Amino acid sequence: MSFERAAELDSQDDLFGKRELFRLPKDIIYLNGNSLGPLPTIVLQRLDMVLNDQWGQDLIGSWNKHGWIDLSKEVGEKIAPIIGAAAGQVICCDSISINLFKLLASCLQLKPDRKCILSQKDNFPTDLYVAQGLQNLLGTVNCELKMVNASQLIHALSENVAVLMLSHVNFRDGAAHDIDILTKAAHERGALVIWDLAHSAGVLPLSLDEWGVDFAVGCGYKYLNGGPGAPSFVYINNKHHNNFTQPVNGWMGHLTPFNFDKNFVPAKGVDQFMTGTPPILSLAALDEALSLFIDIDVAQLQKKHMLLSEYFLDMVKQHSELNDLQLVSPRNANKRGAQLSFSHPEAYAICRAWEEAGVIADFRSPNLLRVGFSPLVLCFAEIGAAVEALAEVVGSEIFAESRFQRRLKVT
Repeated sequence: MSFERAAELDSQDDLFGKRELFRLPKDIIYLNGNSLGPLPTIVLQRLDMVLNDQWGQDLIGSWNKHGWIDLSKEVGEKIAPIIGAAAGQVICCDSISINLFKLLASCLQLKPDRKCILSQKDNFPTDLYVAQGLQNLLGTVNCELKMVNASQLIHALSENVAVLMLSHVNFRDGAAHDIDILTKAAHERGALVIWDLAHSAGVLPLSLDEWGVDFAVGCGYKYLNGGPGAPSFVYINNKHHNNFTQPVNGWMGHLTPFNFDKNFVPAKGVDQFMTGTPPILSLAALDEALSLFIDIDVAQLQKKHMLLSEYFLDMVKQHSELNDLQLVSPRNANKRGAQLSFSHPEAYAICRAWEEAGVIADFRSPNLLRVGFSPLVLCFAEIGAAVEALAEVVGSEIFAESRFQRRLKVT
């Protein structure tokens, strides 16, 4: 009956067949797009052109002839509608960590009478590390990171908070904050907000302009499918343009970079967030991958990943072997991103054994099996087959074999 239901859901899926746009092994079910999106076939063609025709033939002239110099802005403009931003507010450059450093330091400029960065205890570690690094650099007299539980965030918005820095979707359990409510709460108390959209851009409808968000960052390599290490994007609301100078003053963020002035003069608007020379190969890959979103409403993507995850949960219930998997994600699909997380003392070994059975998922320390639902890639029949394979792995206890217990360098 469950597989009949999968066939019915696949027949009703407006996104069915989009998997053919990606280069994926036919015998693999990929439940890890929330860590690294798969390779779109058109990206291969684009990179071949950039490597052979542009770099290979036109060499340095490609900066002008093929518009390399404008690629960071062009990619930003393609991301803008995906996150609910008008033109001229998004640019693609550097990494989330570097862009967060720029933004946090800028927020302290904008709020000189405040010193506190408020965040969540289980926010993504790199975000906290960046804030800790800034605190170490400036000293706690000028910058102090305060971390509280999610339920305490609004209460912790004191008059000393300069900026609230949060991930929209928690990387561990997939719980999603209400950006609108928390942004309003921060503004009511005179604080700015920075949202990390790494686990929501491309799968959850976002309306940054409408919600009055000050700043946001996100990566290009998860649901946007831009490839490993794809550049980050940074959103700067129009109301803050030209009100501060971000601290990493690189030549590409200069008003006239090719005049090679000895003194830094910041470019206008989002352009000042550029630092060094943009990575053209990575940008070209992300630029091409984003073309897949041109005719797709993000609401469609959310609807599908919610249905996929609910079907996964329904299938898990049908297998008594999986009773020890404890769901730690919100049960309400409207309150989570495109993932489910389960706790189990042998989560790492189960994840590795599941991969040998043809299903690639994800492990997060200390004991979480994380399952991602990339709506452009997956179909419901694959979800059914994945759960069947998981039940076999757990029921047979094959995961107890030593080869699955050994930790790899990347987990």
